[in-house]
Amino acid sequence: MADPQRTGWDAIVIGSGMGGMTAAAALSKTGHKVLLLEQYKTLGGLTHSFSRDGFSWDVGIHYLNYIAPGDRERDLLDWISDTPIEFVSMGAIYDNLHIGNAPPLALSRPFEAQERDLKDRFPNDFMAIEAWTEALKAGRETMLKIIPTRAMPEFVGNAIQWWNGRAIEEWCARTTQDVIDGITQNPELAAVFAAQWVDHGGRPSKSSFGMHAMISGGYLQSGAWYPVGGGAAFADHILPTIISAGGEARANTRVDALLYEDEKVVGVRTADGEEIHADVVISNIGARETLSYLVPENCGQDDWIAEINSLPPSIAHFSLFLGFEGDVEDAGATRSNHWVYPNGEVDAIWKNVPESNAPGFFVSFASLKDPKHDPGPQQKHAGDLMGWTDWSTVEEWADIPSCARGQDYKAFKQQVEDKLFAQFAEYFPDLADLVVFRELSTPLATTAITGHHQGAFYGLDVTPERTLSGALQAKTPIDGLYLSGQDVVSPGIPGALWGGLLAAASVDPQIFKHLRG
Repeated sequence: MADPQRTGWDAIVIGSGMGGMTAAAALSKTGHKVLLLEQYKTLGGLTHSFSRDGFSWDVGIHYLNYIAPGDRERDLLDWISDTPIEFVSMGAIYDNLHIGNAPPLALSRPFEAQERDLKDRFPNDFMAIEAWTEALKAGRETMLKIIPTRAMPEFVGNAIQWWNGRAIEEWCARTTQDVIDGITQNPELAAVFAAQWVDHGGRPSKSSFGMHAMISGGYLQSGAWYPVGGGAAFADHILPTIISAGGEARANTRVDALLYEDEKVVGVRTADGEEIHADVVISNIGARETLSYLVPENCGQDDWIAEINSLPPSIAHFSLFLGFEGDVEDAGATRSNHWVYPNGEVDAIWKNVPESNAPGFFVSFASLKDPKHDPGPQQKHAGDLMGWTDWSTVEEWADIPSCARGQDYKAFKQQVEDKLFAQFAEYFPDLADLVVFRELSTPLATTAITGHHQGAFYGLDVTPERTLSGALQAKTPIDGLYLSGQDVVSPGIPGALWGGLLAAASVDPQIFKHLRG
C-alpha cells in the first residue's frame, strides 16, 4: 500500500454509487484510509433522494431483493454500515401486471405462490408454468456460481466455468426470449414471464436468461423490500463507516485522469488540477466510462479495451415524478408496483417520442412503502412513473449545457410529460385527480448524475456476451486499477453491492473471509 506520509490515502474510489460506497466502506472496515470522490453535487449515486415542494423521491430505487433477514447481502450491508439500515417488506404481493386488455395480474412470492397465481390465470398451461419455475431456479443458481469468478485468479474462474459449462450454456448463454419460447407458445403467458425485464434493463430478446432469473428469482426467493427513510438511507448509514476510519467523501469533485508511474496507477487528477496519490484506485463509474474518461488509449491493453467497448449500453428512461394530495390508497395506489403494457407488447421501448404513446411504463408509490413517511394534514404522497426509451430520443441536446437547450427542448419535455401523464390517468384516473406536482427527468439527467454512456441507467446491457465476459473482472489488467459496481456483477443495488465487495476483496484478500460468512 502507499506510504500514508506521502499520500495520505491507502485507496481512492471514484464514484459514490452503491458499488463505490461499498468498496470504500469494506476497505475502511479492514483498516484502510479511503478517499471517495463524487462528481455530482449529492453523494450516493442512484441511491440518493431529492425533494420538491414538500415531496421526496428516490432517484433509482423502487424495491430491493436479496436483503431479507438472514440473506448474506443483508449481513454484509450491516457489516459495512455504521448502524444497520432498516428495511420493510412490501408484503406477499410486490408487482402487478397490466398486459393489453387482460385483467391485472397480481404477482406474489415465493415461487410456489407465484405458480398458483399463474395457474389460476392460465389453467391450461400447468406444465409450462412449472417449467418456468424450474428454469428460474436453475438460471439463478447458475448465475450465483459465476459471480465469485469476477474476483478470482483466471485459472480458478476458468475451472469453475468449465465445471458448470453445461448449465452456463443452457441458462446464461441463451436469451430470456429463447428460454421462454422453449417453454410456451401462449403469447400472453410469454408476456407475463418477460414483463419485469426492466428490473435489469435487458430486453427479453437481448438479455441473458441467467441474469433475468437471478434478479426476478431474487424477489421470489427473499421477497421485495424497501429501505426505511428511502434510498438516502444507504449513504446515511454507509458513509459514516468511511469517515470514522479516517476516510473522506467529497461531492462536486470530478476526476479527469489517472496518474501513472512506470505503467502503474498511482492516483488521480481532479478537474481543478489537484493530484491525489494512492497505490489503489477503484473506479465505480462504469467499465465503459472508465475507459472513455480515465484510461489512455496507449495503455497497452487493446484486447481488454476492445472487449468492453464491444458491449452495448442498457436502456435509457424517462421518469415522471408525481406529488399527490389526498387519500391515495382509496384512489388506487398500492405498496406493490405496477407494470403497464397497453398494447400487450412487452419487448419494446419508446422510440417515436413524443408522437406515440409509451409501449410500456412502470408505476411506483414510494411513500406508501416507507413507514417513516409522514403525509401530514394535506396527505402528501410521492410516486413516479418510468417509461423506457432509447438515447436517440434526446441525443440532439446531449452536447448542449442544460441551461442552454432552449425552447425546443423545453417543449419536448412538456410533450413527453403530457403523454406519460395521460397514459397514467387512463389506468389510474382517481389518482390522476390528486396530482398537484409533476416533474419529468430525461436520459440526459441520468448522464448528468452518473456519467453513464447514452444515459444507460443500468450501465452495460445484460446480454449473454456481457454476462460471460472475462473483461469485467474487479481487478483490471492495469496495475493499481480496479472496477466495482453494477458492471462487475449485475444491475441493481445487490449487484452493485457485490461489485463493490469483490473490488475491495481484490485489493485486500482478508475481506474474502467476510464474504464467505
